[in-house]
Amino acid sequence: MELTLLYTIIGFSLAGMSVIGNDSIQTLGTFIAAKKKWYKWYVLAAAASIALAGTLTYGWVVYDGDITFGRLNKIPYIEIQWYHAVAPAVLVLLTRVGIPVSTTFLVLSAFASTVVLEKVLLKSIVGYAIAAMSAYIIWFVISKFINEKDDEITDPKKQAFWRNSQWVASGFLFCTWLMHDIANIAVYLPRKLSPILFILVVSYFIILLFYIFWREGGSIQKIVLEKTGVRYARSCTIIDIVYCIVLYFFKELNDLPMSTTWVFVGLLCGRELAIATHHKTNIRKYVFPIIGKDFLKMIFGLAISAGIVLSIHYIILPNGLH
Repeated sequence: MELTLLYTIIGFSLAGMSVIGNDSIQTLGTFIAAKKKWYKWYVLAAAASIALAGTLTYGWVVYDGDITFGRLNKIPYIEIQWYHAVAPAVLVLLTRVGIPVSTTFLVLSAFASTVVLEKVLLKSIVGYAIAAMSAYIIWFVISKFINEKDDEITDPKKQAFWRNSQWVASGFLFCTWLMHDIANIAVYLPRKLSPILFILVVSYFIILLFYIFWREGGSIQKIVLEKTGVRYARSCTIIDIVYCIVLYFFKELNDLPMSTTWVFVGLLCGRELAIATHHKTNIRKYVFPIIGKDFLKMIFGLAISAGIVLSIHYIILPNGLH
């Protein structure tokens, strides 16, 4: 029993570090990129912490102590073993070198049956495709009116409008993302949290948020910064709104978890292709290397996840549920 508690603490702690340090940049990366020249890092971290505390409190109250918003309904709680801590440990390592690995696959793979994981993978692939196609169509139209390659707003009134709009858009996006990805951390916890445990969990998340803002997003932030116009408040706001709509759609679709990393990468790929198409940029020379690199990193992470799944289900637990 003591070892189970130790594995739970280690797994939960590492999962928190990896999810906040990796997946949170999907939603907060553009926010950090556009806002850091206007506000101190701790002001931005405080704003994100308020959104996090409010979202998780809402889920904890409405879902009777379940902060995952029902994402783990098909993955029952089990006693944590040593191999459950392997996945987040690998994820922390990959996050350090800037690889956008799906925490949904890498962490939940140690808990779910292969049948459930196949459904999660299918939902994530569909999410990637829908995000990419939606982004291409939306930004192909937007590019006819807005030049996001180098058109930064200089009018003070318009600047103020878009800066304020980004606060709202980023807040809604972060809250929607939490409804998906908090399951990747809470899978190590009982499905219903006591008030004391809930406060401890939220406090830990807030500490991690302040750390990632202090590091200005860390290594994963590079994936965001190399995309067109992400330092502009207007561009960031539009990205956040589209991403939020796609995530909310899949949240309402069913209670299966999905890879928000795949959705985010798909959205950025579709956006880059649309902007390049409109400006008649050499896509093969300038765009494919960027989106291809992101896709290969994503597939690399999936391969590692698959290796962990197969090891657990067919080597460590050969007679377990598949």
